[in-house]
Amino acid sequence: MTRYANQVAIVGAAETTELGVIPHMSQLQLHADAALNALADAALEPSDIDGVATAGESPTVVAHYLGITPNWVDGTAVGGCSFMIHVRHAVAALLTGQCRTVLITHGESGKSGIGRGRGRGSAASLQGQFEAPFGVAGPPTLFTLPVLRYMKRYGLTPEQLAMVAVVQRQWAGLNPRASKREPITVEDVLDSRMIAYPFHLLECCLVTDGGGALILTTADRVDDFPQPPVYVWGTGESVETPMVSQMEDLTSSRAFAVAGPRAMSDAGIRHGDVDHLMIYDAFAHLPIYGLEDLGFCGRGEAGAFIEEGHTAPGGSLPLNTNGGGLSYMHSGMYGMYALQESVRQLRGTAPAQVDGAEVSVCLGVGGMFGASGCIVMGNQPKS
Repeated sequence: MTRYANQVAIVGAAETTELGVIPHMSQLQLHADAALNALADAALEPSDIDGVATAGESPTVVAHYLGITPNWVDGTAVGGCSFMIHVRHAVAALLTGQCRTVLITHGESGKSGIGRGRGRGSAASLQGQFEAPFGVAGPPTLFTLPVLRYMKRYGLTPEQLAMVAVVQRQWAGLNPRASKREPITVEDVLDSRMIAYPFHLLECCLVTDGGGALILTTADRVDDFPQPPVYVWGTGESVETPMVSQMEDLTSSRAFAVAGPRAMSDAGIRHGDVDHLMIYDAFAHLPIYGLEDLGFCGRGEAGAFIEEGHTAPGGSLPLNTNGGGLSYMHSGMYGMYALQESVRQLRGTAPAQVDGAEVSVCLGVGGMFGASGCIVMGNQPKS
């Protein structure tokens, strides 16, 4: 266990007031709405913040909009797991005295496109030169290469892949804030429109508007805040490649396999200590990769593990209990929503609360397996 396991806590956490389709708010306003909600959750004012981290918008823009002049900023932007990495960097900044109170924001007009940057990848980029000419057109087509290799190597069936979406919907049905709550079956998934083989529509993430924010500080200050603190026990981060065609092994994420085990090792926990798990699920295969790269399942075993109900309500390893990117919410960079659900579970306030949840592992991905961040949290100081 590292020396920081009990020294930093999340004391504020909130999502935007609305989730889903929010055409009356710009992307920057979504950042601000989430930030103000998190500040209210922690009984703070913008003037109390001296550290700012964000992705999707510049920290310069967000800090200015909120009227904050910070001592520390982090604009790390590696896709959907950026916010997990911000937590890791905030821990280092807090423990080295660079700041005292960190605000991490996310806001994204993924559906409405209000105030969203519309930059396109350069033809001179690595992806532009070596992948785009072969017809890939965004995440659905880029992610097909790894999952097809996985299916061939390990015998993952279309029904097992579809079961990921079915289980996520079971959790979403318990969450009033989820975008999609009506139950679905494996047959419903396989009958939904094909997007890019083997992904059907219901195996692809939602496209929504929304955001969220976190506030972190040192653990010696937790009694100053109204909410139960959530302690950061361990953290990890890594990157692999911006191109799926250049992954070392298409059936495993090297970034997952570095960030996840590092966070768990830092926290001094074993798999049996984990009560709750969040794995970024922009597409249905990602929880399968995450379960194996984290070591909860052996190679080729995660599909059957999910199919048998272990990650579903009442299962031995509750996974993506908010409904995930497939059924809860996915504005483009999902990592903040996964972190929010981990915090809710450890506070005991989640709509689909896991009884006795004390330890949560939250694993994110950025790009097409290009980056990963992992945070281990506990609702008590690590003994």
